[in-house]
Amino acid sequence: MSTTPYLKWLHEVELSDLPTVGGKNASLGEMIQNLGKLGVKVPGGFVVTVASYEAFIAHNELDAKIKEIVAKLDPDDVENIRRTGLAVRTLIKNGKFPEEIWKGIMARYDELSAQFGQEATDVAVRSSATAEDLPDASFAGQQETYLNIRGHQDLISAVRNCFASLWTDRAIVYRQSRGYDHFQVGLSVGVQKMVRSDLGASGVAFSIDTESGFKDVVLINGSYGLGEMVVQGAVSPDEFLVFKPTLAQGFSSIIEKKLGNKDRKMIYGVEPGKPTLTIPTERSMRNRFCITDQQALEVARSVAAIEKYYSNKKGQWCPMDVEWAVDGLSGELFIVQARPETIHSQGDADKVVEFKLEPKGDEKILTKGIAVGAKVGTGKVRILFSLDGRGGGTDGKSFQQGDVLVTDMTDPDWEPIMKKASAIITNKGGRTCHAAIVAREMGVPAIVGCGNATDLLDTGMEVTASCCEGDTGVVYQGIIPFRKDETLLSDLPEVRTPIMLNVASPDMAFKFAALPNAGVGLAREEFIINNYIQAHPLALLQHKELGDTNLSGKISYLINGYGDEETFFVKRLSYGIAKIASAFWPNKVIVRFSDFKSNEYKNLLGGEHFEPHEENPMIGWRGASRYYSDAYREAFGLECKAIRRVREKMGLKNVVVMIPFCRTVEELHKVSAVMRENGLERGKEGLELYLMAEIPSNIILAEEFAKHIDGFSIGSNDLTQLTLGLDRDSALVSHIYDERNEAVKSMLRMLIQTAKRTRTKVGICGQGPSDFPDFAQFLVEQGIDSISVTPDSLLRTRKAIAEVERKLAGKAAEAV
Repeated sequence: MSTTPYLKWLHEVELSDLPTVGGKNASLGEMIQNLGKLGVKVPGGFVVTVASYEAFIAHNELDAKIKEIVAKLDPDDVENIRRTGLAVRTLIKNGKFPEEIWKGIMARYDELSAQFGQEATDVAVRSSATAEDLPDASFAGQQETYLNIRGHQDLISAVRNCFASLWTDRAIVYRQSRGYDHFQVGLSVGVQKMVRSDLGASGVAFSIDTESGFKDVVLINGSYGLGEMVVQGAVSPDEFLVFKPTLAQGFSSIIEKKLGNKDRKMIYGVEPGKPTLTIPTERSMRNRFCITDQQALEVARSVAAIEKYYSNKKGQWCPMDVEWAVDGLSGELFIVQARPETIHSQGDADKVVEFKLEPKGDEKILTKGIAVGAKVGTGKVRILFSLDGRGGGTDGKSFQQGDVLVTDMTDPDWEPIMKKASAIITNKGGRTCHAAIVAREMGVPAIVGCGNATDLLDTGMEVTASCCEGDTGVVYQGIIPFRKDETLLSDLPEVRTPIMLNVASPDMAFKFAALPNAGVGLAREEFIINNYIQAHPLALLQHKELGDTNLSGKISYLINGYGDEETFFVKRLSYGIAKIASAFWPNKVIVRFSDFKSNEYKNLLGGEHFEPHEENPMIGWRGASRYYSDAYREAFGLECKAIRRVREKMGLKNVVVMIPFCRTVEELHKVSAVMRENGLERGKEGLELYLMAEIPSNIILAEEFAKHIDGFSIGSNDLTQLTLGLDRDSALVSHIYDERNEAVKSMLRMLIQTAKRTRTKVGICGQGPSDFPDFAQFLVEQGIDSISVTPDSLLRTRKAIAEVERKLAGKAAEAV
């Protein structure tokens, strides 16, 4: 074992050694010692300790000189920060190592090389500061990392450069803004055997959803080649989302996949002095995922194991930020860094904060990307490619407080500017890149991976950057008003009636799941098909027979990364459903099969080839009548396969299905038969079948319907339309439309009474309770089993239900 204070093997250090080896090295050593038995692989190596850094500074008599330079620091002056950082780094880079230290480094390197049968092996040289990777401050990207370093001379130079990187511009500003004393922070260096991810893939993973703070997923970003491209935000990476609870049960629990551009990759360099090289990625590789599903699950299992270990060790939940690499030679997965996540772990779990745009309706969308944060930022665009204005755009000096920073990708040295920005917009990057991490930490909304924002936007243009509409961030032209709503969950009244949520967008599911709820009363497949799939299912299956080359070209582009058209539809639909189901797991999630009308289906890509013209699609070929028809049953089979995939492959058995617009009991039997043909059977593995009660025949024959289902869910919109005999899309009769009409309420009384008599569950998912609290009160008085409302109406509905429940309890007490 080591005796020198200057050098240690990685496997000798642990978390308690943080003051001497820095956060990164302490974490790596801890994992090597304790997580290997759980299958977490960490490359070995050695540590150049903080004592080495201190000895280096003392040997070169730099302490007083550095203090003199830093004393003149002005943290609000970008140019002053640059001069200060450069002066300190130059002093350190010109320094020499004490003989004992440089000889020790070379000896350790030779011993590490010998372990791999090489004279000079390839290593990664990483900075590890004593004030980084802490639960309240990440210091992400503050110091430098050098990859593919070989030989004594290059290694010594890389270690010295790491020492100097304690004084990068961004590190100086970060410490200043967080209140850390510059001279109480030391730096250690880790020397690790390289993983040949230049021939494989690498990336970043969080044991949490980075935007909503949802705890039960692992978010993985990855790309080909060395991991710096993902960390820096130089590429738009692939994204995987894995659900931890069913992963632990052995299921293939990838609940979402998004294909990134991955147009460049970093590989080993061949020229002296250039250890790495960035090259274009082959086009065929861009159109497929950089790792397999099995590799993504392996990453997720390692990340979940790391989170569990650190949480147990610290005695509290500790979400983790992890860097991973797949060796292209061996196919092995390695964890190369792990640090505590610093944003959501510090959040207020009792407070729900929502930003909402207040548009006029004629807003122009300029570009879209990946939303970082759930806020809104407005201001004047400043396009920036460098601090000194090189490459076009403006320079750092002209950037004003409240401007919107628009760039290709952020440079870590820009953090003094980033904190001034009202929003950040980039062409490249994913939700785990440096720009995204820093933006979250600063509380600045960011939209990354827009592709060509610097071409579409102009300096001086007023824009609104909205990150409050789900996973997709939207840049609008002009300044759009917005508001900020805060709700303390502890202020919500208790209710006995279960209140579920209507959730249309999978992108909003994690956010909505933070609200008090009893599950999802309505998840519409139409939203997922419209936004995740975009093409008519029959067009996907039959486009090659149509001779429409334009349609076939668009479909070919759509299905990139999925192999074939059926796989694309089934997987994309299953991901949308699974994201909602996982957000509310283990509570029930009622998924309604598709209920497009023919005019709506016609609007999907290729829909005009398959849809008839109907005078009144609202009461035409929709819902159940499609599913068993010869013209559509093949497409309905894809929906059934997607549900099976969610329940059986992903393990989300909280998903139950619902049939809409089913006119007769005979139709119910026919649909059930088609479901069975596709492997979906009521009662099999706990599958429940619900019926939308939205046609008068559903109410009149409720007792017959109840024999073949597990529950009714009232669709008050269509029930009102058909009870009152009006077209709810017609403005001419809209004044008559009212769910609270006595005829509609009579229908509801009849259904609830029949459901009670037949011991069948009955709830409501229609719009009525969301719009009218008094309507919700009426349903509670009738004894409805559950009420499902839109998330934005949860607060007022909950208050209304609490009020009527108090009154009913008072009456019951009086009767006794």
